[in-house]
Amino acid sequence: MKIASWNVNSLNVRLPHLEQWLREFRPDIVGLQETKLEDSRFPDVALTGLGYRSVFSGQKTYNGVAILSREAPRDEQIGIPGFDDEQKRAIAATVGDLRIVDLYIVNGQDVGTEKYDYKLRWLDAVHGWLAQEIQRHPNLVVMGDFNIAPEDRDVHDPAQWNDDHILTSTAERQALRRLYSLGLHDALRLRNEDGGLFSWWDYRQGGFRRNLGLRIDLTLVSEALRPRVIDAGIDREPRTWERPSDHAPAWVEIGG
Repeated sequence: MKIASWNVNSLNVRLPHLEQWLREFRPDIVGLQETKLEDSRFPDVALTGLGYRSVFSGQKTYNGVAILSREAPRDEQIGIPGFDDEQKRAIAATVGDLRIVDLYIVNGQDVGTEKYDYKLRWLDAVHGWLAQEIQRHPNLVVMGDFNIAPEDRDVHDPAQWNDDHILTSTAERQALRRLYSLGLHDALRLRNEDGGLFSWWDYRQGGFRRNLGLRIDLTLVSEALRPRVIDAGIDREPRTWERPSDHAPAWVEIGG
């Protein structure tokens, strides 16, 4: 089973890319972030034509998350339970024997700002939610745009992306490690220890061509799923297409 996560940075703009990628990569489950579409405009019919059922939560211009699956998702959850938030950043559903949580984690703007404080509060709420989810659903997959690079090997320049920088600050990385402490594992690192494997590149200054990137798109698997991870990686190909998202899909293959 192939499971993937992709920040499409506007599904309205990137729908042809998504359709092409679904046909070529043929994932079984996909989590999308930054769909930037109201629910009434979600391309459910087009995706059904490609063999995918969808659950989604969106808003105009900003945010938006969705889970696509070849098998109909069930028991969906929109948003973080008990956390009052108008931004559409979290969705969960059960597919087969897997519980899928799809997150578009807050960027945070700059260390010390109100948006940074909101990010840390949001991550704390996610921790509480996932602590309950993993008890109810041992086969848990948590994926999405985390807007946190876990380690220095996940950034192109650790001197620039340091403890005081957004996406790599000490508090953000500590919040991510708290999620790991629930019994979650970075799927890519179960199969690959290399540095320089990035999922996001700035549009400016030839970021992709020069591989000046960050790995901020993650797929985490529970301890129960850890032995079932066959492979994991990042599909750079869609980033080479015309008018691409600035993110590439992160994926994991899980055995039965």
